[in-house]
Amino acid sequence: MDVLSLEGRVALITGAGRGIGAATACLFARAGAQVALLEKDGTGVTRVAEAIGVKGGEALPFTVDITDAFQVERVVDGIVKEWGGVDVLVNNAGIVRDATVEDVDDDDWADTLDVNLRGALVCTRAVVPHMVARGSGRILSAASVVARNGNYGQTAYAASKAGIIGMTRTWARELGPKGITANAVAPGFIDTEMVKSVPEKVATRIVESTAAKRMGRAEEVANVYLFLASDLASFMNGAVVGVDGGMLL
Repeated sequence: MDVLSLEGRVALITGAGRGIGAATACLFARAGAQVALLEKDGTGVTRVAEAIGVKGGEALPFTVDITDAFQVERVVDGIVKEWGGVDVLVNNAGIVRDATVEDVDDDDWADTLDVNLRGALVCTRAVVPHMVARGSGRILSAASVVARNGNYGQTAYAASKAGIIGMTRTWARELGPKGITANAVAPGFIDTEMVKSVPEKVATRIVESTAAKRMGRAEEVANVYLFLASDLASFMNGAVVGVDGGMLL
């Protein structure tokens, strides 16, 4: 088996209907994985699953609210029944509700932490028993450069992503002895729909503050997820891997 092959493995990816999630799903499928695609809006995951199928890959789309534990558990049980287990979980789904601290709305705060932080917990909690039964697994979660550096107007988002880092390191300690690793990826500003609403002046300033002098591409983050899911990363546990073009230098 090629070291970057995911042949024979089952991957569950949240937020897989667009952006980084879609790029990761397509890359994992090309690497041989059977991929389950989860998103609240079923249109995107259906489109991605069809594109994967056209190229000979195996993908199942699921319309699911990852904050609903019952829905998630039912989907995971279905994946296990269909494909025999879950080897890789990518907690990619996330939302942004920008506001400076004095204007943070309670509902926006709750929604951001519910999707970004609790959603990752719900999905991880659902797959871990199946990984434990196999004695192996990879849990990969989307943190962010802002969890380390902060960002103007993103109190809720930064808090949720900092929480991802804390949970990842806790899971690494708890699950490592059971053959399961947990790592996080911390993207910088990636050219996806999530950042298209950023004002042009702000986007220009971001690019200027990045050593690479550009925004990243979704595929560049997906490449790191593939590495972490592969046998090459077998001794990486509790790591936070920056994919930010040198934004923190």
